[in-house]
Amino acid sequence: MKDIIVLSIETSCDETSVAIVKNGREIISNKIYSQIDIHNEFGGVVPEVASRKHLEVINIVIDEALKEGNINLKDIDVISATYGPGLIGALLVGLQYAKGLSYALNKDFIGVNHIEGHISSCFLEHKDLVPPFISLVVSGGHTMIFNVKDYGVYEKIGETRDDAIGEVFDKIARKLNLSYPGGPNIEKLAKFGDEDKIKFPKSRFEEDTLDFSYSGLKSSVLNYINTNNLKNIEISKEDVCASFQKTAVSMLIENVEKAFKLYGGDKLSIVGGVSSNNYLKERFKNHFKNVKVYTPSKVLCTDNGAMIASAAYYSYLKNGGSEYSLNVSPNIKF
Repeated sequence: MKDIIVLSIETSCDETSVAIVKNGREIISNKIYSQIDIHNEFGGVVPEVASRKHLEVINIVIDEALKEGNINLKDIDVISATYGPGLIGALLVGLQYAKGLSYALNKDFIGVNHIEGHISSCFLEHKDLVPPFISLVVSGGHTMIFNVKDYGVYEKIGETRDDAIGEVFDKIARKLNLSYPGGPNIEKLAKFGDEDKIKFPKSRFEEDTLDFSYSGLKSSVLNYINTNNLKNIEISKEDVCASFQKTAVSMLIENVEKAFKLYGGDKLSIVGGVSSNNYLKERFKNHFKNVKVYTPSKVLCTDNGAMIASAAYYSYLKNGGSEYSLNVSPNIKF
């Protein structure tokens, strides 16, 4: 079978990433331009600023990816890009660029769902990971559980009904005056805190659902901070971070455990930006003794083009190319 080389563009939020991947598993190059320093002063991503920056750097990032991979555009077989979910202006930059490049080169074009990209991220480093398996997607915008039945065949079995876990990490970090992005800073402080010091409640639904709710936990932590501030009582940021982190991760573990009881299996992938949290990874590996836990390396946890290329490859094998009429879908449901 002929090798298929995919060039992918990911611009769903504040990273401009271009990657070249062979056969969905081998990274030839993966370049990422991060805007963290730009958005840090605002305490979060400003959509208009993100879109403009994508426009400024996308040509540069594509050139760098080709140079790093020592490959020419004529050697690319498929052009892919994220079409949703994400920020509408940011998505438009990457998707329209990919369509134009595909048309100019007379190469097939594939639009990729960002969530499918995250699920595919583990394929790039774990050659033994093949479906079926359970996948937990945890990021700033998503908290979801999937039963991955085959490449490109997903059954969503749980999701958040309100806030995503990464979003709550960022909001609590901002309340504690920690810099953006908040997740890594909470993890750092939590190492020096007592995770059993403060009892924050865990939201629970009816027994027959695997859905999450993080708004209650968020409110409890913010209320704890506000109440103590009003009383001029000094709080331990370390204890707040450790206690919050323990509760947030425990909620994930409980629902994933229920997922294995319902669907079986012995493989779990944890993907998305929050999967870079070392405390989370250790908790899962220690809890699930009879399950092999897969996580991407840090560079593949956050938004990147390589994961989009991997998803595009398997989609291309199953369904062929996408139509040029495909538009961005910032709020698409998986």
